[in-house]
Amino acid sequence: MASIDSGGDSGHKKGPGVKKAKKLSTRVDMTPMVDLGFLLITFFIFTTTMSQPAAMQLFMPKDTDKPEEQNKAKESGALTLMLGKGNQVYYYEGQLLPDGSNFKSTNYDPETGIRSVVLRKRQTTPPEDLVIVIKPNEDATYKNTVDILDEMKIADVKRFALIDITPQENELVLATQKNSGIQ
Repeated sequence: MASIDSGGDSGHKKGPGVKKAKKLSTRVDMTPMVDLGFLLITFFIFTTTMSQPAAMQLFMPKDTDKPEEQNKAKESGALTLMLGKGNQVYYYEGQLLPDGSNFKSTNYDPETGIRSVVLRKRQTTPPEDLVIVIKPNEDATYKNTVDILDEMKIADVKRFALIDITPQENELVLATQKNSGIQ
C-alpha cells in the first residue's frame, strides 16, 4: 500500500546539541496502481464489441438435374460486362455479333458510365429475364471488380455472374484498348 516515510524518531528533543533529523521525501508505492491499470485494460478488452465484417449477401443458383438448364438465360435479357485496363468497362447486349457492332465501351462515371447502362437495361428488361455477366480480364484490377459489384448492388440487380472471359472477347478488349491508346 501507499506509505509515507517521514523519517526521524518520535522523541522530541530540543536543544543546542541536538542534531535535526534529516527529512526524507514522501514516497508513494505504485504497485497497486499497476494492478488497477491491468484490471481496467482487461475490463475494456472484454467489454468492447468487435467490428463486424461488411460483406455482400451472396445467393447461389439452385441445383438442377440437367446441367445444360442450370445457367439458361434469355438472350434479350443478357448484358455482358468486360473489365479492362484503365478503369474501362466494355459491354454488349445479348450475343456478341461476329462483326462486333454491338461491342461498346464506357467507364465508371456515375452519370454517364456503366451505372446508366445497367439501369437502362434493368428498366427495359423484365426482372426475371435480366442477367448480367461480369468478365474481368487479366488487366482488370481488384478495385474495378469490387466497383462493378457495388454497381450491381446500387442498381438493385438480383441476377449476375462473375465468370472468366473468353479468348475472343479478350482479344476484342485488347484490340479496343490498343486503338484507344490505353496503356
